[in-house]
Amino acid sequence: MTTPEQLHAERLARYVTAMRNEKPDMIPLRPFVAEYTARHAGYTCQEVAHDYTKAFDAAVKTARDFGWDAVVPNMVYVWTGLAQAIGLRYYGIPGIHIPPTTGFNYIEPPEDQAWMREDEYDALIEDPTGFLYNVWLPRVSTEVSKLGTPSTYRNNLAFVKGGMAMLQYFYAFGPQIARLRSETGTVSAISGIFKAPFDILADKLRGYIGLTMDMATQPEKVLAACEALMPHLCHVGLTTADPARQVPIGFWMHRGCVPFVSPQTFHSHYWATLKPVIEEFWKHGHQTLFYAEGKWRHHWESFRELPDRSIVYHCDQDDVFACHHALHDKFALSGGIPNVLLSFGQEAEVRDFTRRVIREVAPEGGYIMDAGAIMQDDTRPENLRALTEVCRQEGLYAAGSYATPSPLPPSDLPTSLASRAQAQGMAGRPAPRLAPGICVPWADKEQELPTITGDRELIRKVWNDIEGLANTYIWQVLLSF
Repeated sequence: MTTPEQLHAERLARYVTAMRNEKPDMIPLRPFVAEYTARHAGYTCQEVAHDYTKAFDAAVKTARDFGWDAVVPNMVYVWTGLAQAIGLRYYGIPGIHIPPTTGFNYIEPPEDQAWMREDEYDALIEDPTGFLYNVWLPRVSTEVSKLGTPSTYRNNLAFVKGGMAMLQYFYAFGPQIARLRSETGTVSAISGIFKAPFDILADKLRGYIGLTMDMATQPEKVLAACEALMPHLCHVGLTTADPARQVPIGFWMHRGCVPFVSPQTFHSHYWATLKPVIEEFWKHGHQTLFYAEGKWRHHWESFRELPDRSIVYHCDQDDVFACHHALHDKFALSGGIPNVLLSFGQEAEVRDFTRRVIREVAPEGGYIMDAGAIMQDDTRPENLRALTEVCRQEGLYAAGSYATPSPLPPSDLPTSLASRAQAQGMAGRPAPRLAPGICVPWADKEQELPTITGDRELIRKVWNDIEGLANTYIWQVLLSF
């Protein structure tokens, strides 16, 4: 009998081999199931959003019952209990603002109430971390006091509860990943988080409409802001990535594509401040999962500028067969099974489409089976079961047509090592005034201390380590919650 540990080793090798754009023994299944896990485990959307232990249980049960190769330990991810502790205004929380049967919603404010004003670019550019703490957080929180106003009891509680809750939640992921491995033999599909600088401005700072206006009135400020955000977002990606360099950094792509922006804006602002970060990840041995939400076919040629294997391209609403033709010689692909088909189609239609993907997209390897987008609770169980069964029964590669899979990270292949050495990445770019990962620099703090008579380096190191926790807090609120 195969043990969970043996299953995990087989599945990891299968998954990593496919991400190397090579042929494993069979097509790996890596469904990004979010609120669907609640439906499968008998919970409501409110329960898995507000109680992450139930979300973890649901993820384990679903992975075990379907026998998939890899999943995200909790694809619901946003713990609304933490959002409430901080007082975040931009979430509709199931059971409070919206029905308990609805997944959490992001609420973008009206243009005149954007979380960042049009005349605040200079402050963001000067000190992104300071701006987030001093200006952005008080606006997005119902609890945090505005700069210059008296602190309050609830302000203090928000920082204590929010910081401790974030540590509690993040530290729970290690045991959850171990549980998936030991109980079900399932691989944790991604590690780390990243968003493009332009997307951060559009999502959490200026809003889409505000950013669109800024591109007409002050595009140079927008570009400078994207450049100021780059090293900090790169730091978050690298410090949260898989130390073993086997699974990719998750990159959620939002508003940088046509028709949200023009091709000119894509090249001058979005791609110009995204490509160096992706190359920097690759220089450090990390692939990036391009989770291309929406349609990105107009930008496939730009993506081809990246080193071979440096990304895994996830196809959402674009035609997966055209995507295969355009990108598969350079990158592994995933997804492409339409969510509307899984939610509203018939079982026979799902089986037919899955077979076509196996025939036309996956015959040479380098493909990972998944829906186009994250699956919520409208996905029909019989359709997801049909996709799984067809992939397992017909997604096998003929014996002798592939090398025995081994979980060698894609970045360690000989050709990859060469491209890593040649990647420009962030090299040559001006260093930010305040280093990423720091809030108050040690040089400033040292001036406030009495003469140091002991080990100065020890004091400096511990100061920076604790600073890193405060830095993690605000940037994770921005990116993850």
